Amino acid sequence: MRGQDTGAGQALSVVETSPVPALPAQKSTANLVLAILALAVGGFGIGTTEFAIMGLLPFMVADLGVDIPAGGHVISAYALGVVVGAPLLSTLGARLPHKRVALALMLLFTLGNLSSYIATDYGWLLLSRFISGLPHGAFFGVAAVIAASLSAPTRRARAVAMVMMGLSVANVVGVPFATWLGQQFGWRTMFLLVGLIGILTLGMITRFVPHQDVRDGASITGELGALKRGQVWMTLLIGTVGFGGFFAVYTYIAPTMTEVAGVSENLLPVVVALYGLGMVAGNIVGGRLADISVLGTIYWVMGSISVCLLVFAFAVQWAPTALLFVFLVGAIGSSLIPSLQVRLMDVSPDAPSLASSMNHAALNTANALGAFLGGAVIAFGWGYTAPALVGAVLAAFGLGVALLSGRMDRNRPSVDPVPVPAAR
Repeated sequence: MRGQDTGAGQALSVVETSPVPALPAQKSTANLVLAILALAVGGFGIGTTEFAIMGLLPFMVADLGVDIPAGGHVISAYALGVVVGAPLLSTLGARLPHKRVALALMLLFTLGNLSSYIATDYGWLLLSRFISGLPHGAFFGVAAVIAASLSAPTRRARAVAMVMMGLSVANVVGVPFATWLGQQFGWRTMFLLVGLIGILTLGMITRFVPHQDVRDGASITGELGALKRGQVWMTLLIGTVGFGGFFAVYTYIAPTMTEVAGVSENLLPVVVALYGLGMVAGNIVGGRLADISVLGTIYWVMGSISVCLLVFAFAVQWAPTALLFVFLVGAIGSSLIPSLQVRLMDVSPDAPSLASSMNHAALNTANALGAFLGGAVIAFGWGYTAPALVGAVLAAFGLGVALLSGRMDRNRPSVDPVPVPAAR
């Protein structure tokens, strides 16, 4: 039977066992590392294509002959694809081996980006970006399940964090390089680069990720059953609201740093890099903490995000402290992702792929929510520090949802793990 968290005070002292048991011990550490690396490379490609287009937006709209709002719809089309594709594709892949699902999703992602590269008009590009977004959440969902199943129960969150590391590293390396490439050789070359990364990922998954037979009892109906569980929706709400605070600040970080902190525009790449480095650090730490206690990590991280954003609103008045808190916001915010991913697998052990994939639909919703609310308070004339205060409130609300979810856990029976077929 699976142990339960007993509250925020004891949360970090509880070791939770996995609903996705580790595979046999004969799987060497090298094999595990290569399998996770293959999945992380896919995450790197996904993160690169998701964010690099923002820096190339002026070049794209000028070439296509559309205005900036129309160009923004290209970004929205990708996000819409994520929200639609996460539940749809995860459900359709319920009766297929996880490796085959991962390959199919990465193939669709690769084709979508190559189609974006050769798109000759706005409508074609819009459709291609929607297609590129469809496999985003589903890929991370099945990749998280594979990583957790390949690892020991006490290290599964670290394995999931390493898969998500591809997304974090993309913000530090992939996005700046792809943006530079697009500026030098045309904005379309970014999509070609990502397409090549997709092809590399396909080869690495084929070579290094072991095959697992379909879990007994797996079905489309069973996967959809995850959507009936209150704890799944509670966890998604934690991510949507709590992580919305992170995006409320991140969306408007450039004008905040230049107008409030007095940072030169020439240093904005350093600001973005600090955010990215913080995300990498937070992803590593978040995975380790979640291996101690999933719910406990969520409690502490949500509380820390709220306090950090509250202090950020004042610390951003001075450039040195502003730069420090840019790193801290990135680190603390991203440390939430591994625990949310594992929590979704915990509360839906018989439908882990769908539940896990929905995390990324929730995070894209958080992006939209944070950007909207942050923009609203700026529009009201409350200044560029106001989004941080909004973010602090959102994170505090997310903590409240997490505490309520933990209380519900203590009032229900434990859930037995669902066996996972051995790899071969």
